[in-house]
Amino acid sequence: MGKRLLWLSMAAALLCGNFAAAQYPVLDMVAEKVVQKYQSSSCEQLWKEKEQQMGRPKPQREQEAIQMLRGDPQMRTLFINKVAAPVVNKMFECGMIP
Repeated sequence: MGKRLLWLSMAAALLCGNFAAAQYPVLDMVAEKVVQKYQSSSCEQLWKEKEQQMGRPKPQREQEAIQMLRGDPQMRTLFINKVAAPVVNKMFECGMIP
């Protein structure tokens, strides 16, 4: 009985996750763009961009997107789940994180 309940819970979570992702098509596009940027950039390009952005305010559209993610925990979770692994892996490869 316990294993059956676990499997049902996991199936429900996966279905809900897929449904939630379908609710935010723009989020999918933005997440894909972020992942592509990191995957297609060289480490040198990423370091140079990081140095250039230090101390500068973020562009208005980026600020709006961040505000939207702060206001919608479900959307934020979906976005982070989509971009975290590829972005962090690239940052690790480039020595940007320990």
